[in-house]
Amino acid sequence: MKFSDKQIHKNKTLFYCLLALLAWLPIPLGSNRPWAWSIFELASYALFAFAAYKYRQTLFPRLSVYKLPIALFTGFLFYVVVQTIPLPSALLSLLSPESANMYLTAGVSTAPISIDAPQTSISLYKSVAYFCVFLTTLLLCDELKKIKLLMLLIIFAGLFQAMYGALEILFGAETSWIFQLPVKQNATGTFVYKNHFANFLMLCLSVGVGYLVSTLLTSKPTGGGHQKLRNFLSMFLNGKAFVRIALAIMVIALVMSRSRMGNTAFFLSMTVVGLLSLFLIKKRTKGLTLLIISMFIIDMFILSAWFGLDKVKDRIEQTSLSTETRDEVVIDSIPLLQDFALTGSGLGTYYTAFPQHTGDEVYAFYDHAHNDYLQFAIELGIPATLVIFSLPLIALWQCVKVLKNRRSSIARGAAFGALMGIVGMAIHISVDFPLQAPANATYFIVILAIGFVVSNKRLR
Repeated sequence: MKFSDKQIHKNKTLFYCLLALLAWLPIPLGSNRPWAWSIFELASYALFAFAAYKYRQTLFPRLSVYKLPIALFTGFLFYVVVQTIPLPSALLSLLSPESANMYLTAGVSTAPISIDAPQTSISLYKSVAYFCVFLTTLLLCDELKKIKLLMLLIIFAGLFQAMYGALEILFGAETSWIFQLPVKQNATGTFVYKNHFANFLMLCLSVGVGYLVSTLLTSKPTGGGHQKLRNFLSMFLNGKAFVRIALAIMVIALVMSRSRMGNTAFFLSMTVVGLLSLFLIKKRTKGLTLLIISMFIIDMFILSAWFGLDKVKDRIEQTSLSTETRDEVVIDSIPLLQDFALTGSGLGTYYTAFPQHTGDEVYAFYDHAHNDYLQFAIELGIPATLVIFSLPLIALWQCVKVLKNRRSSIARGAAFGALMGIVGMAIHISVDFPLQAPANATYFIVILAIGFVVSNKRLR
């Protein structure tokens, strides 16, 4: 019995370490600096190593339930390793003629597929860290109550970012309170780029809405006046009201970011998943329908109107193709895709390859394609991109099945949130690069893991 208690204690300790890592990630500029992502990499490697050792006797049976997503993720990592291996010029010319020509021009006879192997190695280390977080989440989230705690942590992380970002603007701060960076008119939280901040909030909001859905799915009939009063007081005691207030604050901060696609991704994903859930969830309560309606009415038309949704709308309406250069970046990147369609230029090498195809219309420096679909296809090649992008598609399908078939309110709420996050991310990355920020990418990976975990019928 003592041994069992000790094992449970170790399990909880590792789980809380995972929560601590996730809480830390967005704070140091979204972990989008070498020193910050190095801390993340070391922490994620160590955490998975401890988790694997802890479950060493049952490691493979536990993970075998998720063998398809793990196999796809492993295949992706294996291919990135292949991109860094020096190859003879004859073989390189066969696999990647464009890379071979670049190296031959430089007088290099043996070279890798990647046109910038050090950058690809950096991206590989990050990708391995994401994989470690993915596996650790699959291992440690073996109970529904842990899924609930994980969702609450994500909500708290989003609330902190929202309050920090909004208060900086409302108090008129000229430099950020933590890193002393210049503060503009847009809320950015502890991130540097407003669209990364908006995307992070979108992910946290998705999980928050899913948490609320889980509480509504357990709602009981209101009964008489005394029962209604008890239900009202219970709403505050069980944290439902707090989460609803936290979501309202996050929506305010999201609008204050002035991110066009960040706002669009959240509200559109909420619309799509909300309507879909009305068809999928059997025996739903009236509270679920009211929640979806209230999110539209209260958040979009009242709160966000006070804090600047009209300005976001104006930015969308005033966007001109003559002043917007990001579309030119996409157009100029098409030849890159044609050159590296099969094997890619190497993960993390877009900013090395793009200057060679820059048109006269693009006068600024772009280190990302402002379209993650395109950037991944250029860097990895189309086949490898299809492999890694199949992960969210499979997770999406698993979430749909959970909403339709599972009875657990927590599982269905988590699936709702994960589905919202996947749809929102799919929309946002069509015009930006949120997956290039380690904090955003990690939270998205965790959301995918949640989608897979709640589909496990053994989860109780």
